[in-house]
Amino acid sequence: MPTKRTSVEPYLTVSGSPHPDSANSRLLASLATLTSTPVRSATPLDSLPIFQPARDQSPWPEPVINWRKDWAGAKAVIISTPAYLDNLPGVLKNALDWLTTSGVATGKPVLALTFCPHPPRGEHALQSLLWSLQALDCRVVAQLPCFQNEVAFDEGGGILPGDTREMLTEALRLLP
Repeated sequence: MPTKRTSVEPYLTVSGSPHPDSANSRLLASLATLTSTPVRSATPLDSLPIFQPARDQSPWPEPVINWRKDWAGAKAVIISTPAYLDNLPGVLKNALDWLTTSGVATGKPVLALTFCPHPPRGEHALQSLLWSLQALDCRVVAQLPCFQNEVAFDEGGGILPGDTREMLTEALRLLP
Protein backbone atom coordinates (compact mmCIF):
# COMPACT_ATOMS: atom_id res chain seq x y z
CA MET A 1 0.00 0.00 0.00
CA PRO A 2 1.55 3.36 -0.98
CA THR A 3 2.22 5.81 1.79
CA LYS A 4 0.29 9.02 1.75
CA ARG A 5 2.54 12.05 1.62
CA THR A 6 1.49 14.90 3.82
CA SER A 7 3.12 18.26 4.03
CA VAL A 8 3.08 20.47 7.06
CA GLU A 9 1.39 23.80 6.51
CA PRO A 10 3.86 26.59 7.19
CA TYR A 11 3.59 29.70 9.27
CA LEU A 12 3.45 32.63 6.89
CA THR A 13 5.61 35.60 7.88
CA VAL A 14 4.62 39.08 6.75
CA SER A 15 6.97 42.02 7.22
CA GLY A 16 5.49 45.49 7.27
CA SER A 17 8.85 46.64 6.00
CA PRO A 18 9.36 44.67 2.79
CA HIS A 19 13.10 45.25 2.39
CA PRO A 20 14.75 41.84 3.01
CA ASP A 21 17.39 43.42 5.27
CA SER A 22 14.95 45.43 7.37
CA ALA A 23 14.86 44.85 11.11
CA ASN A 24 11.34 43.40 10.85
CA SER A 25 12.32 41.01 8.06
CA ARG A 26 15.35 39.86 10.09
CA LEU A 27 13.20 39.32 13.18
CA LEU A 28 10.72 37.22 11.21
CA ALA A 29 13.50 35.15 9.63
CA SER A 30 14.91 34.44 13.09
CA LEU A 31 11.62 32.87 14.22
CA ALA A 32 12.43 29.74 12.21
CA THR A 33 14.92 28.85 14.94
CA LEU A 34 12.24 29.09 17.64
CA THR A 35 9.65 26.70 16.19
CA SER A 36 9.53 23.28 14.59
CA THR A 37 6.82 24.44 12.16
CA PRO A 38 8.18 25.51 8.77
CA VAL A 39 8.27 29.28 8.29
CA ARG A 40 7.76 30.87 4.87
CA SER A 41 7.95 34.50 3.78
CA ALA A 42 4.95 36.05 2.07
CA THR A 43 4.79 37.47 -1.42
CA PRO A 44 6.69 40.79 -1.31
CA LEU A 45 4.15 43.40 -0.26
CA ASP A 46 5.69 46.03 -2.50
CA SER A 47 4.73 43.91 -5.53
CA LEU A 48 1.02 44.45 -4.87
CA PRO A 49 -0.78 47.20 -6.80
CA ILE A 50 -2.58 49.95 -4.92
CA PHE A 51 -5.89 48.56 -3.65
CA GLN A 52 -9.03 50.03 -5.17
CA PRO A 53 -12.39 48.35 -4.56
CA ALA A 54 -13.26 48.62 -8.26
CA ARG A 55 -10.14 46.54 -9.12
CA ASP A 56 -11.00 43.80 -6.61
CA GLN A 57 -12.50 41.51 -9.24
CA SER A 58 -11.39 38.87 -11.71
CA PRO A 59 -8.92 38.90 -13.33
CA TRP A 60 -6.81 39.80 -10.31
CA PRO A 61 -3.19 40.82 -10.77
CA GLU A 62 -0.76 37.91 -10.28
CA PRO A 63 0.77 39.35 -7.06
CA VAL A 64 -2.73 39.58 -5.52
CA ILE A 65 -3.45 35.96 -6.43
CA ASN A 66 -0.14 34.88 -4.89
CA TRP A 67 -0.71 36.97 -1.75
CA ARG A 68 -4.12 35.39 -1.21
CA LYS A 69 -2.71 31.90 -1.87
CA ASP A 70 -0.02 32.60 0.73
CA TRP A 71 -2.70 33.23 3.34
CA ALA A 72 -4.90 30.35 2.24
CA GLY A 73 -2.01 27.87 2.45
CA ALA A 74 -0.71 28.98 5.85
CA LYS A 75 -1.41 27.27 9.15
CA ALA A 76 -1.05 30.68 10.83
CA VAL A 77 0.32 34.11 10.00
CA ILE A 78 2.98 36.09 11.86
CA ILE A 79 3.03 39.81 11.08
CA SER A 80 5.82 42.09 12.26
CA THR A 81 5.67 45.77 11.47
CA PRO A 82 7.52 48.98 12.18
CA ALA A 83 5.67 52.22 12.83
CA TYR A 84 5.66 54.85 10.10
CA LEU A 85 4.26 58.19 11.25
CA ASP A 86 3.02 56.35 14.35
CA ASN A 87 0.92 54.01 12.20
CA LEU A 88 1.09 51.00 9.88
CA PRO A 89 3.30 51.32 6.82
CA GLY A 90 1.14 51.95 3.76
CA VAL A 91 2.48 48.84 2.03
CA LEU A 92 1.15 46.61 4.84
CA LYS A 93 -2.25 48.33 5.02
CA ASN A 94 -2.54 48.04 1.23
CA ALA A 95 -1.74 44.31 1.39
CA LEU A 96 -4.33 43.72 4.10
CA ASP A 97 -6.91 45.62 2.04
CA TRP A 98 -6.38 43.09 -0.80
CA LEU A 99 -7.60 40.33 1.55
CA THR A 100 -10.94 42.02 2.25
CA THR A 101 -13.23 40.16 -0.12
CA SER A 102 -11.33 36.90 -0.50
CA GLY A 103 -12.24 35.38 2.87
CA VAL A 104 -8.78 33.79 3.25
CA ALA A 105 -8.11 35.67 6.49
CA THR A 106 -11.37 34.67 8.20
CA GLY A 107 -10.56 32.72 11.35
CA LYS A 108 -6.84 32.58 10.48
CA PRO A 109 -4.65 32.48 13.61
CA VAL A 110 -2.35 35.52 13.66
CA LEU A 111 0.54 36.59 15.87
CA ALA A 112 0.76 40.40 15.67
CA LEU A 113 4.14 42.00 16.41
CA THR A 114 5.62 45.45 16.22
CA PHE A 115 9.40 45.79 16.04
CA CYS A 116 10.47 49.38 16.58
CA PRO A 117 13.67 51.05 17.78
CA HIS A 118 12.54 51.62 21.39
CA PRO A 119 9.46 52.01 23.62
CA PRO A 120 6.87 53.49 23.33
CA ARG A 121 7.13 53.52 19.52
CA GLY A 122 4.80 51.11 17.81
CA GLU A 123 1.85 51.38 20.20
CA HIS A 124 -0.45 53.04 17.66
CA ALA A 125 0.84 50.89 14.80
CA LEU A 126 -0.01 47.76 16.79
CA GLN A 127 -3.50 49.08 17.53
CA SER A 128 -4.02 49.92 13.86
CA LEU A 129 -2.85 46.43 12.86
CA LEU A 130 -5.25 44.87 15.36
CA TRP A 131 -8.16 46.91 13.97
CA SER A 132 -7.37 45.74 10.43
CA LEU A 133 -7.07 42.11 11.56
CA GLN A 134 -10.37 42.40 13.42
CA ALA A 135 -12.06 43.77 10.29
CA LEU A 136 -10.68 40.77 8.37
CA ASP A 137 -12.10 38.45 11.08
CA CYS A 138 -8.68 36.98 11.91
CA ARG A 139 -8.13 35.18 15.21
CA VAL A 140 -5.33 37.11 16.90
CA VAL A 141 -3.73 34.64 19.32
CA ALA A 142 -1.19 37.10 20.73
CA GLN A 143 0.05 40.64 20.28
CA LEU A 144 3.53 41.65 21.27
CA PRO A 145 5.49 44.88 21.06
CA CYS A 146 9.18 44.16 20.50
CA PHE A 147 11.97 46.72 20.53
CA GLN A 148 15.22 46.70 18.61
CA ASN A 149 17.17 48.08 21.58
CA GLU A 150 16.19 44.95 23.55
CA VAL A 151 17.06 42.28 20.94
CA ALA A 152 20.44 40.98 19.82
CA PHE A 153 21.06 38.54 16.98
CA ASP A 154 23.82 35.96 16.66
CA GLU A 155 25.99 35.61 13.55
CA GLY A 156 23.51 33.13 12.04
CA GLY A 157 20.58 35.52 12.44
CA GLY A 158 19.03 33.83 15.48
CA ILE A 159 17.83 35.79 18.48
CA LEU A 160 20.23 35.62 21.41
CA PRO A 161 18.81 34.46 24.76
CA GLY A 162 16.87 37.11 26.64
CA ASP A 163 13.38 38.27 27.54
CA THR A 164 12.28 38.97 23.96
CA ARG A 165 13.39 35.54 22.74
CA GLU A 166 11.50 33.93 25.62
CA MET A 167 8.33 35.95 24.91
CA LEU A 168 8.48 35.16 21.18
CA THR A 169 8.96 31.46 21.90
CA GLU A 170 5.92 31.44 24.17
CA ALA A 171 3.86 33.42 21.64
CA LEU A 172 4.75 30.92 18.90
CA ARG A 173 3.50 28.11 21.14
CA LEU A 174 0.05 29.73 21.06
CA LEU A 175 -0.15 29.16 17.30
CA PRO A 176 -1.57 25.86 16.02
